[in-house]
Amino acid sequence: MAGTLASGGLLGCKEGAPAYVGIDLTGANYASGFSLPDQNGDIRALASYAGKVVVVFFGYTQCPDVCPTSLAELVETKRLLGDQGDRMQGVFISVDPARDTPEVMRAYMASFDPSFQALHVTAEQLPELAKSFKVYYKKVDGSTPTSYTMDHSAGSYVYDTKGRLRLYHRYGSGAKALAGDLKLLLAEKD
Repeated sequence: MAGTLASGGLLGCKEGAPAYVGIDLTGANYASGFSLPDQNGDIRALASYAGKVVVVFFGYTQCPDVCPTSLAELVETKRLLGDQGDRMQGVFISVDPARDTPEVMRAYMASFDPSFQALHVTAEQLPELAKSFKVYYKKVDGSTPTSYTMDHSAGSYVYDTKGRLRLYHRYGSGAKALAGDLKLLLAEKD
């Protein structure tokens, strides 16, 4: 019985497929792209980063914990990639268009890595973009109209050098795990 279960469990595995730490989304039909201005006003799309692995994270600049932790992990991931670090592009998409102006996002990105880009979405665009990425966000009122927080999904989407969605990394996976997966993607010949 155990032998049958073991061999049956292996039927779903692809021979020679990389063992990613993140969730393999290869072939998924969502999170297929964006066309948004970055913190400098330049329009960015996945094609803007051809030849790089791209890590996309949704958040907001006034986030007290998840967002700065995730961006710090991206900085560490880039460091762990060593000579290949310049082949990784960090992309932060705001779920708080009211407060996250391009100026605010420019300063925020500079405090992590100036090569990372923050993309600004309008309040009108955000629902459709979030839906297309299956991202959750919700405004949580604070004691004043401007002291609200934003509940939001906390994982990162990873795209290969050809702009194809490949992985989802859950919050807290760590820089070492992400760097390992990015190295596998950067080593691909296709």
